[in-house]
Amino acid sequence: MPSQESPSVAIWSVISGAKFGVAFSALVLIIFLASAKLAHGRSSKAAHGAVQEQPFGTTKEGKKITLYTLTNSHHMEVRAMNYGAIIVSLRVPDRKGQVADIVLGHDTLEAYFDNSPHLGGLVGRYANRIANGSFTLDGVKYSLPKNNGPNTLHGGIKGFDQAVWQGTPLKGNAGVAFSYLSKDGEEGFPGNLKVKVTYSLTEANELVINYEATTDKPTVLNLSQHSYFNLAGEFSTTKS
Repeated sequence: MPSQESPSVAIWSVISGAKFGVAFSALVLIIFLASAKLAHGRSSKAAHGAVQEQPFGTTKEGKKITLYTLTNSHHMEVRAMNYGAIIVSLRVPDRKGQVADIVLGHDTLEAYFDNSPHLGGLVGRYANRIANGSFTLDGVKYSLPKNNGPNTLHGGIKGFDQAVWQGTPLKGNAGVAFSYLSKDGEEGFPGNLKVKVTYSLTEANELVINYEATTDKPTVLNLSQHSYFNLAGEFSTTKS
């Protein structure tokens, strides 16, 4: 299939926070997917976007999973589920108004159970690698499960992208908030950590991702959204 014209993309990140170990304030990631024809398909009914919920299967432990679909008036659509706070698809119009899914994902929940590439997931408690599966904080050494050779990758054997989060649609906006409590000692990390990530879709065709976390003791934290992008669209190829 010939490649489609890719949308424009720009990424900004801002971080601010209180003293380490007490509170981690918002980390904001804005993905701006611009279309030259933003007026295409505009309707007052969808001026502030919409959120739809639907069942998306059941985990091996019997927990029900919900898929949330965010839409705006420009035919942009984000689908995310409360399993791993995973972004399942991101459909965006290009400058010609053609809509394509520009992130990699699966069609079923079961396909994510062995999600070694961490497709679309919210990875944590600590994204990337912790060398030798251990760290020292305030004079205390913490040992973590090793799942990447001698290292701990993306939070360990069962990271945040394999957890079942609590999903709450945002009132009056095309958005959903996912909350999760990582208990003290989970995957070897200290502190009860309350995490909240919010996905918001704006009328400017922005996907805004906001992270918040609080802990009751000093800990380490490095959250990341782990989507893989193909800006030419699903099943497309590139010209050499």
